[in-house]
Amino acid sequence: MTKVILPELSENAEKATVSYWYFKEGEKVGEKDDLVELATDKATFNLPSPCSGTLAEIFFREGDTVRPGETMAVIDES
Repeated sequence: MTKVILPELSENAEKATVSYWYFKEGEKVGEKDDLVELATDKATFNLPSPCSGTLAEIFFREGDTVRPGETMAVIDES
């Protein structure tokens, strides 16, 4: 299992809001596929998948707030 972790944001951003998941739990994802769209006060950006596999579990839903370092989802590489 590989964790999808929100990286550090710009120095003024302490959190991001999940806008949209491009995949659902159980779907196959490819490495570097856009996985989730996130928004801060100043920008909207996509977080790519760190590996190929199956999106096993999503921990934050659309509209939820995430802080850097938190695990957003896990991908099963098997």
